[in-house]
Amino acid sequence: MDFETAKARAKELRDLLNYHSHKYYVEDSPEIEDYEYDMLQRELAGIEKEFPELITPDSPTQRVGGSAESMFTPVAHAVPLESLQDAFSFGEVRAFYDRVKEQFPDAEFVVEPKIDGLSVALEYENGVFVRGSTRGDGNIGEDVTANLRTVNSIPLRLKSDVTIEVRGETYMPKKVFASLVEEQEQNGEKPFKNPRNAAAGSLRQKNPKITASRGLDIFVFNIQRYGSDEITGHKQSIDFLKTLGFKTIPFYNKFDSYDDIISELNRIGEIRPTLPFDIDGAVIKTDSFAQRAEIGSTAKFPRWALAFKYPPEEKETTVVDIEVAVGRTGVLTPTAVFEPVLVAGSTVSRATLHNQDFINEKDIRIGDRVVIRKAGDIIPEVIKVVSHADGSEKFSLPEVCPSCGSAVIREEGEAAVRCVNPECPAQLLRNLIHFCSRDAMDIEGMGDAVLEKLVTNGFLSKPSEIYTLKKEDFMTIEGFKDKSSQNLVDAIEKSKENDLSKLVFALGIRHVGQKAGKILAEHFGTMENIMNADLEQLTAIDGFGGIMAQSVADFFALEQSKHEIEALAAYGVNMKSLTEKIDNRFEGKVFVLTGTLPTYSRNEASEIIEKFGGKTASSVSKKTSYVLAGEEAGSKLVKAQSLGVTIINEEEFNEMIK
Repeated sequence: MDFETAKARAKELRDLLNYHSHKYYVEDSPEIEDYEYDMLQRELAGIEKEFPELITPDSPTQRVGGSAESMFTPVAHAVPLESLQDAFSFGEVRAFYDRVKEQFPDAEFVVEPKIDGLSVALEYENGVFVRGSTRGDGNIGEDVTANLRTVNSIPLRLKSDVTIEVRGETYMPKKVFASLVEEQEQNGEKPFKNPRNAAAGSLRQKNPKITASRGLDIFVFNIQRYGSDEITGHKQSIDFLKTLGFKTIPFYNKFDSYDDIISELNRIGEIRPTLPFDIDGAVIKTDSFAQRAEIGSTAKFPRWALAFKYPPEEKETTVVDIEVAVGRTGVLTPTAVFEPVLVAGSTVSRATLHNQDFINEKDIRIGDRVVIRKAGDIIPEVIKVVSHADGSEKFSLPEVCPSCGSAVIREEGEAAVRCVNPECPAQLLRNLIHFCSRDAMDIEGMGDAVLEKLVTNGFLSKPSEIYTLKKEDFMTIEGFKDKSSQNLVDAIEKSKENDLSKLVFALGIRHVGQKAGKILAEHFGTMENIMNADLEQLTAIDGFGGIMAQSVADFFALEQSKHEIEALAAYGVNMKSLTEKIDNRFEGKVFVLTGTLPTYSRNEASEIIEKFGGKTASSVSKKTSYVLAGEEAGSKLVKAQSLGVTIINEEEFNEMIK
C-alpha cells in the first residue's frame, strides 16, 4: 500500500471507528458486532505501524498510550470548577428558590441528578481532545489526559471542529463497581468503599492500562469555555453538547414553579436505587447564563445553584449466622447472614465482613442487632452493632481452611487470613488459569472457559493433571473438534520445554512474580536446588527480599507442593534453567527500558541484557547504568537526563551486544 492510499484509508477507518464507538458507548445502540469493530481497529493499527506519521491524536488506537508518570502535572483552570452549596431539607430549597425569584421573577431552573464521581475538565482544539484534568481545588487540578483517553465515552474528536472546554463527571457504573469489589475481596485486598473512591483511584493510576481495565464512564454537564454567544441557557447548552458527540447528563428537566422542582427531587429520589450509576443528590441550577452572571458567587459557591443531598437509608436487622468462604486466591472471607430487610430498593440478607480486623473493630457476633446500609446504594455493609444477644461470644475466623482443612496463615502487615495449600479445591480454577497463562506455562488455547469446563467435567483437580489430558478428553467438551483438540494437546506438550523460570512463576507462589521466578531459576539452576534452599540461602540472593524468601520457603515446605513438583517432573516438564549467559560484559550493569523500541519487545531486550550478565530495573536511580530509550519515552528519560545517566537507543544497544 502506498502512502497516499494508506493516508486515505486511515482517515476512513478513524471516522468509522469513532462513529461506531459513539454508537456503542454513548448512544448504547451498536450497529456492528464487536468482532467487526476489532477487525477495523486492527487494520488501522497495521497502517499506523507501517506509516507512523499517520498517527493522529484522535485515532482510536491512541486510547491507551504510554505511562502517565509524566502526567499529574498541575493544570491551572482558566474557568474555576466550582463546588456547590449543599441542602439537606426542602426548606433550604425553598429559601434558594425564593431568593432567585425575588431577583428574577421570570427565572427558570434545571434539575438534574448529581453523579457521584470525580469532576474533570476536557479541552478540545478544533474538535480534537488535547487535555483532560481533575478538578483539584477548583483552581488547580492535575493533568490526567492519558488516563481519560481510556474512557471510551469521551470523544477523541467532536462532530464539529470547535474549540471548547467542558466539565464532566467520571464515574464507575454500579455493576463494574460490584465486580471490582468482589475481585478485591477474593484477592484479600482492601476494597474500594464506594464507586466514587473507585473512580478516583482508577483515574489517578500511573499506568493507563489499569485505568482502561476499570470500566470508567463519564457524563458531561457543563460548558466551561466556548467562544460563542449563541448559547444562552443551561438546558440549551446540554442539548448543544449532545450534538457535538458528548455523553451528557442522562436527564435534565426545566421548571418554573417550586412545587414542580420538589416533585422532580422526589422522583429522582425514588428512582435512585434503580439507576445504573451512583448519585448523591440532585442539582438545581438557574437556567439563564445572563441571570447567573448577575446573581454571582460567594467565595466558595455559585449563588445560582444548589445541591440537594439525599440521606443514606439505614435499616436494623439481626445477624443469624456468619459464614466463611474461601476465595479463589485462598483468602477466607466472612459473610454476615441476617434477617432479610428492604434497603435502597431491594431486599438484603447478606453482607461481607471483610476480615477479622473488621469484625473485631465493630465486635460483630452471631445474634447481634445491627444497622446496615448499602455503600454507594450498591454493596450491603454493617454500620454498627446496636446490641449483643444474651450469651453471645466473640467471633473468630477458623484456624483451618473450611475447604481443604489445611492450616491458614496471616502474614505480617496483612488483614487477610489465607489458605496456602496449592491443592485447595476452592482455589483450583484460579490456579489453573494462572498456570496456563502466557507469562507462566503459556499453553495456547487453555483459556478460562476451557479450564472451567475441564474442572466441571472432572478432568482436572490440580495443575499437574493438565499433562494427562488426551485429545479424546477435549472432544467431549462442546465446541471442540478433532483439529482444535489436537492443537491443545500439542500446546500442552510444547509447554513441557519451557524454561524453569516460567514453571516457578506458574506455581503461583505468593509474592513471586515473573522477575523473581527468573532470579530463582538462574541462581539455583534446577527445581531440586530451589526446593532444598533454606531461608538463609534465599535471603542472600541479590534482589530477593525477606518476605519473598519466607514465602518461597513456606511453599516448598508443604507436602502438597512436593507432590505436585514430583508429578510435573514425572510427566516430563522441564525442571532446569535453560538460560545461558553468553558472557559477562554487562556484569554489574543496570538497564532501564522506556518507550517503544523499533525491533525488540521489552521482554526480548531484557532477556538479551540478562544473557550478558546485566540486570533490568523498572525505575531510574543513581544506580542505573543505562537507559535504553525508544519512541515516546516519558518521565524515565527526563529523570535519566536530570541524573546524568547514559541514554542509548536501539542502534547503540546493538553495537554493545555485537
